[in-house]
Amino acid sequence: MSDLKTYQMYIGDGFVDPAGGEWFESFDPYAGKPWARIPRGTAEDVERAVEAAHAAFTEGDWPKLNATQRGALLRKLGDLIAEHAEALAEIEVRDNGKLIAEMGGQLRYVPQWYYYFGGLADKIEGSVIPTDKAQVFNFTRHEPLGVVAAITPWNSPLLLASWKLAPALAAGNTVVLKPSEFTSASALEFVKLVEQAGFPPGVVNVVTGFGKDVGAPLVEHAKVAKVAFTGGELSGQKVYETAAKGLKKVSLELGGKSPNIVFDDANLDNAVKGAISGIFAATGQTCIAGSRLLVQESIHNEFVERLVAFAKTARMGNPMSLETQVGPVTTMPQYEKILGFMEIAKGEGAKVALGGGKASRPECGDGWFVEPTIFTGVHNEMRIAQEEVFGPVLSVIPFRDEEDAVRIGNGVLYGLAAGVWTQNMRRAITMSERLQAGTVWVNMYRAVSYTSPFGGYKRSGLGRENGQDAIYEYLQTKSVWINLAEEIPNPFVMG
Repeated sequence: MSDLKTYQMYIGDGFVDPAGGEWFESFDPYAGKPWARIPRGTAEDVERAVEAAHAAFTEGDWPKLNATQRGALLRKLGDLIAEHAEALAEIEVRDNGKLIAEMGGQLRYVPQWYYYFGGLADKIEGSVIPTDKAQVFNFTRHEPLGVVAAITPWNSPLLLASWKLAPALAAGNTVVLKPSEFTSASALEFVKLVEQAGFPPGVVNVVTGFGKDVGAPLVEHAKVAKVAFTGGELSGQKVYETAAKGLKKVSLELGGKSPNIVFDDANLDNAVKGAISGIFAATGQTCIAGSRLLVQESIHNEFVERLVAFAKTARMGNPMSLETQVGPVTTMPQYEKILGFMEIAKGEGAKVALGGGKASRPECGDGWFVEPTIFTGVHNEMRIAQEEVFGPVLSVIPFRDEEDAVRIGNGVLYGLAAGVWTQNMRRAITMSERLQAGTVWVNMYRAVSYTSPFGGYKRSGLGRENGQDAIYEYLQTKSVWINLAEEIPNPFVMG
């Protein structure tokens, strides 16, 4: 046990041991072995963190800062993240098994969220409203909510945390961050940079542990004003139900079963690359994975042949190597879930065109690897086409025409993203209008930006992250009325 790195939680003005005195192991998915000890938080730790955040919001130095000063702190934090991006990326690879090429790219990009929202902090303006009341001046102002509970998943820990932290802090709130129990280490390293940037004590707190021990009491806490959650649909539903009892504001970014639609006029070489990127990048462990590949019947066989040939070139192995293209699955439960879904698909009659089981290549060692998998003969009513697998498993579904593509594309409970591959401009615009998804990419896939709103339709969630829309998720509007008349009318005389 002594060779495992041991972490502490961050509450108020520094690092502390968990109140219960317990830690749990965090596993390296490539080695299949523990590498760190993470504090196992309890409701007592949540109480300490929320009280620290509430005190910082109401009576500390934080509310004394103006919006420009808050923005300057965020930009300084962005600089520090950029300076430590490679070290943070290596920790995330160790914790979640994703490729160093991807996590390095993510961590070098993360500072942009703090620069963007740091710049936006002092540009949130109210309005002067011309009312129907004589001699009255009416204006609005946007004010922070209070303590925000940010609950994040294991697939892109610091990127998705930043989607919440940057706008929440820019708006003037304080935050209690609860990272996934599978990938908590990078958040505990990151918060050192928050402290170094000069944020007042209690503005950002990190409490680690399991959902029932930490997540539930955090969502339930009376002094939490807003819950921002990214994760699975069932967990999101529980968060929503619990938060509703306290009438808290909620934003949810949940699952997806996104259609990646290839028409017969598409550039097929580009579409093949887009399909591969949509499902095998990040080992398929992204909410926006293009896990349903809809291919027009006239090109179906040719496209599948090209797709399989290209997918076979994927190099698996150590995620710390820049040569690796597909890494391990992040958690053992997820690894077992993916393998289970492969068997379900086979039982439903889907045909294995590639992969279809666990990877036993020498370069995979003892890690939790599954083969990049392509199923054909899939119809949209199969479980493999309806339920989120969250792994490198692609279902190929043929379609006849635009109407059929829209019917199949929209024929799931989710609506997070969609892709369209066509050279017909009319079709590109029409499909982007008709697909029920918060993001539609045309002749590209998986692009996100701090400048553009992101979120889901239907059971894929509520609210938006990124772009100017995001900061309003962390603000409330106040209307101020000022009477300019020299004399107040007699209240008993109506006129």
